[in-house]
Amino acid sequence: MHVTSERRLDDGVLEREFTLDEIPGILWTPASASASAPAPLILLGQTPLGLRTMYPRLVARARRSAAGGFATATIELPGSGDRPRWPAAEQARADLRRTMEVGEPVSDEIVDALTIPLVEAAVPEWQAALDVLLSLPGIGGPVGYSGGLISLGIRLALVEPRISAAVLFAGSFVPRAMFEEARQVTIPLHVLLQWDDEGNDRQAALDLFDAFGTKEKTLHANLGGHTGVPQFAGDAAAQFFTRHLK
Repeated sequence: MHVTSERRLDDGVLEREFTLDEIPGILWTPASASASAPAPLILLGQTPLGLRTMYPRLVARARRSAAGGFATATIELPGSGDRPRWPAAEQARADLRRTMEVGEPVSDEIVDALTIPLVEAAVPEWQAALDVLLSLPGIGGPVGYSGGLISLGIRLALVEPRISAAVLFAGSFVPRAMFEEARQVTIPLHVLLQWDDEGNDRQAALDLFDAFGTKEKTLHANLGGHTGVPQFAGDAAAQFFTRHLK
C-alpha cells in the first residue's frame, strides 16, 4: 500500500489517498483512532462513476462514520475512474442506456454482462485491500460493508468472513444468479430502498430482500427517487453499524 496524499479534514478526520497494486483508494480514520484503541472498519461501496465523481458523497459518509468512531475505506472499481477501460462493460452500459431510453424491459443478458464480470473482478481486490487495511495501526475489526452495487455487497457478505454486517442499497440491477447467493447470506443486513427509484425494479428489490437467508434483516423504504435518500435513513444505518460492530 502506497500512500499518495495525506491531510486532516476540519473535523479531525485523517484522509489518506493510496494505491494498492495500482488500484486507487481512500482511507478515512477518526481522530480518536490509535494503536491502543483501533477503530472498527466500514468498507464504503461505490458505483462505476469513479472515485473522483463519487468523492463528495463518499467523504460525507466517511465523516458521519468517523463521528461514530469508525474508520472507512473505499477502492476504485475495475474499469472505472483512472483505471483501464473495460470495453465489454462499456458496451453493456451502452446497451442498458439504449434499452431504458426506448422504454423496453432490461434483459437478463444485459444485467449479467453489466454486473457479473465486475463482481468477479472486484471481490478479490476488496479482499486484498481488507488484508492491508486491517494490518494498519489504529484500524481493527469487526468489519462492515456499506452501499455501492448491491451485487458486490451480496458476494462480499457471502464469501468474506471478516465482514460482520452490511448496509445494502437496493438501487442497482441484480442478476438472477445472485438471488441464490442471497439465500446463503447469514450476517445481519440493513437494506435501503427508494420506493420511487426510476432506474430500479421495486418488485425485484422486494423479492431480493425476501431471499436473504439471514435471520436479522431490516428493510428501510422511503418515498423518493434514486438520489433522494433522506438524512434520517443514514442515521438509521449508522445505528445499525453501532449495534453490530461495537
